[in-house]
Amino acid sequence: MQRAQLEHIIRAASAIAGAQEFIVVGSQAILGAFPDAPSELLVSIEADIFTLRNPTDADLIEGSIGEGSPFHQTFGYYAHGVGLETAVLPVGWEDRLVSVHNANTGGGIGRCLEVHDLAISKLVAGRERDLDFVHALFRYNLADRQMVRERLASTPLNETQRQFCLDHLK
Repeated sequence: MQRAQLEHIIRAASAIAGAQEFIVVGSQAILGAFPDAPSELLVSIEADIFTLRNPTDADLIEGSIGEGSPFHQTFGYYAHGVGLETAVLPVGWEDRLVSVHNANTGGGIGRCLEVHDLAISKLVAGRERDLDFVHALFRYNLADRQMVRERLASTPLNETQRQFCLDHLK
């Protein structure tokens, strides 16, 4: 997904849900801080988004511009309506969101996870593709391992999860 495609999803979600602000989690949140991120980080064709306004907005987004929708069939990318529980995040993540708001978002605002918070959510998810994503963040010097370690300390995890994340930071 490219930045213009994320902006299109924000614009469409705003029109459909009638909400102005969306939280963007998942890999495409990288487009908030790094609009021209390396292509290795942009392979997903979905943007995971939700509103803090109403949990049912996720169903509306999913049904209208989600996977298999006419939107997806037409443009080749889609929104995945998710909830706050989708990502495990460190304390204070809300204060570090990176806004995507311009003429292409049609009044909608995408609040993307900051790169270190995104790295933590990917580490906690722990799937191979998520770990590959985190390693690419470090390889391209888009994230700092020490910052991720520090934020990991304020992330609500059990010890097994925390150790898994620390092991994959090495």
